[in-house]
Amino acid sequence: MTTHVKVLAVLYIALSAIGLMAALFLMLAVGTASSIVGLNADPGDAAVALPIIGIAGSALVIFLFALSLPGLIIGVGLLKLAPWSRIAAMVLAIIHLINIPVGTAVGIYALWVLFNKDTERLFEAGPAAAV
Repeated sequence: MTTHVKVLAVLYIALSAIGLMAALFLMLAVGTASSIVGLNADPGDAAVALPIIGIAGSALVIFLFALSLPGLIIGVGLLKLAPWSRIAAMVLAIIHLINIPVGTAVGIYALWVLFNKDTERLFEAGPAAAV
């Protein structure tokens, strides 16, 4: 089960990295849109549009960061076989079930791996058991 835990950790880290890259891309896109509006629009219209673009863009970027960061932290915890990461990964797997189709597949796989008795013993024994 050590291999399955490592695969799950890499999946969580990869999905989180994709989410973080999407947040960075969105930040770049919102900044570009704000610049275009600020330079080309009527000053009165730009004064109304820029705060809306800024607030909506910032909220979306923060939302993506907030969704992606726990997966990254939990993935690193799973690689280190930290006892807390198993429970946190179960919670994250249940949340991933909502994200059809990739999140559902990862969530089902995660629940299968994390509820296995061998995995439970692996996390109780700690990192020394993986060697």
